[in-house]
Amino acid sequence: MAGAGVAVRTIKQRWAGYPPNVMLIRPPGVYSPQLDTWLLVRALAEAGVPRGGHALDVCTGTGALAVAAAYTGAARVTAVDVSRSAVVSAWLNCRLRGIDAEVLRGDFAAVLGGRSFDLVLANPPYVPAPEGTDSRGIARAWDAGAGGRAILDQLCAALPTLLKPRGVALIVHSALSDPDSTLAQLRERELKAAIVARATVPFGPVLRRRAQWLESAGLIGPGQRMEDLVVIRADRIRQ
Repeated sequence: MAGAGVAVRTIKQRWAGYPPNVMLIRPPGVYSPQLDTWLLVRALAEAGVPRGGHALDVCTGTGALAVAAAYTGAARVTAVDVSRSAVVSAWLNCRLRGIDAEVLRGDFAAVLGGRSFDLVLANPPYVPAPEGTDSRGIARAWDAGAGGRAILDQLCAALPTLLKPRGVALIVHSALSDPDSTLAQLRERELKAAIVARATVPFGPVLRRRAQWLESAGLIGPGQRMEDLVVIRADRIRQ
């Protein structure tokens, strides 16, 4: 996925009066919105999603994407996360902005009970982790198995049910986690899928700590310390 990416400063620009990190309550143990979050926010702002629908924020963390969904016109917002602290954080950040979001705790595939949505946003865990990694606490926000696809594969399988007819999903993840697999799985399930945004960014702290293992696993080249982020859009075009 190497290639030209948008400048980091572009992703960091304020969107609709929503400055990264500054306005969000984030208790210890909750994932802080990073460049991947704001790349997806930018993609949402440019997606042309009809107003008035029901939005779902999967793996919500602070609720940054739930807030963004409301700002772009969602009439109802549901957010879900496995972390108790994240659920509290998302609930508070929504309420402080007058957003009456439904915030649920648990695995999204289990707690949503077959419900469907007009818009699905997801910044799921996608960082490859060595086999046997004990992912606890905040590490659950990024560790996603040896290929980085433990949650991504689950999400791809669930999207045909999660999306209403003509519904739209936007998913952000690293090129280290095989975007081609995401595209192929979505298309196999009769969703229209394409990469709609990308950026090349420096490794964050987690990838820097894991760089030697990533090199030994063949996931990055020798000395590589940049990664490509992608936002994949999926549309349910069949009734």
